[in-house]
Amino acid sequence: MKLLFNSFKILFIATLLLLSCSSSSDLDELPIVQTERIIKFSGYDWLVRTSNDVRLGPGPNLFSDSEDNVWVDDNGHMHLKIVHKGNGWYCAGVILRRSLGYGKYIFHVGSDVTKLDENVVGGLFTYLNDEEEIDIEFSRWSNPNSEDSQFAVQPSHLPGNKVRYDLHLLTDRSTHAFDWRADRIDFFSRQGHGLTVDDENLIREWTYQGNHVPPHRGTERLRMNLWLFRGEAPSNGEEQEMIIEKFEFIKAEGSN
Repeated sequence: MKLLFNSFKILFIATLLLLSCSSSSDLDELPIVQTERIIKFSGYDWLVRTSNDVRLGPGPNLFSDSEDNVWVDDNGHMHLKIVHKGNGWYCAGVILRRSLGYGKYIFHVGSDVTKLDENVVGGLFTYLNDEEEIDIEFSRWSNPNSEDSQFAVQPSHLPGNKVRYDLHLLTDRSTHAFDWRADRIDFFSRQGHGLTVDDENLIREWTYQGNHVPPHRGTERLRMNLWLFRGEAPSNGEEQEMIIEKFEFIKAEGSN
């Protein structure tokens, strides 16, 4: 009994010491977890998501941090892939290790996301919780006749919090961005790669100024994922892939 009490005492003291060493700076980066893989892409560190063979949201799905699911090629392009292993489909996701805050998030996509299976969702988004989230998503949501893309601010089921559209891509390459400010979010999708839009390359733009612009809290994270809607297998039975050639961030002037 005395040995057990001393063990609990040591554990309690160690916990206090750990808590006393924490500070607000600990929120700047997600901790490195031994079982998680970290990759470098576009000058940032990303955690590669794994569900350890347990189905988790979104979906729910199985997520794998295998190099079969997520890798950066010799050109510096990130590949996210849904692959079939054993008796299941494994999805792909990455999470930026630190918060970026207000500014312009730009994604140079290098694959034709209009060719993703109708049950597949490609997501580029900031996330804190289900009601503080900014999304660019490529999916028909299991309806082959639906538009293939959307801009959304969660909760997206509310009127005015989402706009759907078709990309009508001319090549595999496209650029998508959202400029997150304290009072508004400006979205755009364009043909090809570039930071500006004009009459020749613009696919869709949208400005959101509703009541659900999420505040910058310092704990939200940028994420990119490729997953299966409602956990349903690709209708064509084929593995799926989305390529992000580059990610850029332009910090908003005057933001912390």
